[in-house]
Amino acid sequence: MFSFISDLFGPHANEALQVDSVPISVRSMHVLAAAHTIDPDAIETPDVSIIDDVALMPDAGVVGTIVDVEDIKSTAISVYTVHKGDSLGDIAKMFKVSINTITWANDLVGRKIKEGDVLVILPVTGISHIVKKGDTIGSIAKKYKADIDDIMRFNDIVASSTLVINSTVVVPDGEMPMIVTPATKKSTYTNPYRGGSGPDYEGYYGRPLVGGVKTQGLHGYNGIDFAGVPIGSPILAAAAGTVIVARDSGYNGGYGKYVVISHPNGTQTLYSHMSVVGVTVGNVVNQGDLIGALGNTGKSTGPHLHFEVRGARNPFQ
Repeated sequence: MFSFISDLFGPHANEALQVDSVPISVRSMHVLAAAHTIDPDAIETPDVSIIDDVALMPDAGVVGTIVDVEDIKSTAISVYTVHKGDSLGDIAKMFKVSINTITWANDLVGRKIKEGDVLVILPVTGISHIVKKGDTIGSIAKKYKADIDDIMRFNDIVASSTLVINSTVVVPDGEMPMIVTPATKKSTYTNPYRGGSGPDYEGYYGRPLVGGVKTQGLHGYNGIDFAGVPIGSPILAAAAGTVIVARDSGYNGGYGKYVVISHPNGTQTLYSHMSVVGVTVGNVVNQGDLIGALGNTGKSTGPHLHFEVRGARNPFQ
């Protein structure tokens, strides 16, 4: 999970990563120790899973391994450990999201889940589109303001494919088109995770990137983009908290390499498109701690940091 540790302490430790004009070398950053690592195998009580940040929930339920979760925060990213007998359908029902949501966020297209897998559950579901005569991938992407490549990747189709009428195409991160009411007033469907609403914790979150400038305002899921510095530039924890997600490989629904930190005020911050992830799940960080390096992974058009605040107003919007 932390592939460059071996480089730090192995026989090639002196071959440091060279990045021009990087204020802090990724190779020399302090690796945080896991202060609160939860080992389900070490718990002698009935099996538990990490649900909704780092809360422990029993797995014994109506189907033997999964319990219904009633109070999942609408904007929170959750983490679930797969147990024997689990299915994607059961897990999706528990978290009240679609199977495709879990598939997309965990790069599960073409492979099955297995016992011990740790799944990231994003609180967002793609739009299902029923193919009509004349529809193309391009027209569907345009209708829902989505990305053509994402649609093809998620549905395992190629650009030259002929869409079958009445078949279903999932549109990741799609937005419903504007609707004109009889009174000629326009109303727009708004994804509840996009609005940037919530409490304003002024002064709570620090700037997550050393140097650079804001290059895109509020978009995605209450996110802001920062760029203008080289790949490898330091990414810092915006506030103190505990790392609940640290993905150092994969597309991950477009986030690429990314980190999620849960904070004591009940919010979460997300840092994506990293080149290097410098923390692991369970690490306790302070505001300003080095957690990784700027990159261009996942759905990214150039080196930048996509920074989200879930559960509160993004202070940089």
